Amino acid sequence: MQIHGLNKTTLLDYPGHVAATLFLGSCNFRCPFCHNAGLVLNPASEPVIPLIDVFGFLKKRRGILDGVCITGGEPTLQEELPDLIHTIRDLGYKIKLDTNGSRPEVLRNLLEEQLLDCVAMDIKSSRENYARVAGVPGLDIKKIEESVRLLKDSPISYEFRTTVAEELHSDEDMYSIRDWLDGSRAYFLQPYKDSDSVIQEGFHAPSRETLLRWRGICAEKIGIVEIRGLD
Repeated sequence: MQIHGLNKTTLLDYPGHVAATLFLGSCNFRCPFCHNAGLVLNPASEPVIPLIDVFGFLKKRRGILDGVCITGGEPTLQEELPDLIHTIRDLGYKIKLDTNGSRPEVLRNLLEEQLLDCVAMDIKSSRENYARVAGVPGLDIKKIEESVRLLKDSPISYEFRTTVAEELHSDEDMYSIRDWLDGSRAYFLQPYKDSDSVIQEGFHAPSRETLLRWRGICAEKIGIVEIRGLD
């Protein structure tokens, strides 16, 4: 298990908690708007933080931090993920997992072993446009659908979220996502933000008017719908 990044304190990555964030490498998606290009395309070139240093830091921060967010890349690709979570939980921390939902078998095992306290799953787009926005031709959407069902049936805290770009998403996508996530607890729209480390340049955040319209569409069938990062 290699940790490629450590955000020592965050109030944003694990809402409602003071947390640290661990960044794992590798991803099976190629979302063109992804701002972690190095972790996705060439994780071997990224710096590595020794596990002994990570655990040493977490031991010292007990009583100050509430939880640890594990993100990527795509964490469920790592075979050692359950062991990592076990070790962190033994230190007394809550665990939040960020995932693209492509490996429902891993998510199911983590849920069954009660290793997760919160999950944030990316919804890349409507099912009709999922493969295009995820950058994976022929993507098996059934695996994504299974992960959605697992979380909707789970007693733990969860949220779905979509990074939205003017060039990639439409009203039709939002209507489709609304129907797909009908009855879900929480859904967040995250406007695209440009970055030097984005996989593909040329995208723009939707207008405020568009974002508010999309929130209204999704709120018709989803419990909580909010826009993150709206100025």
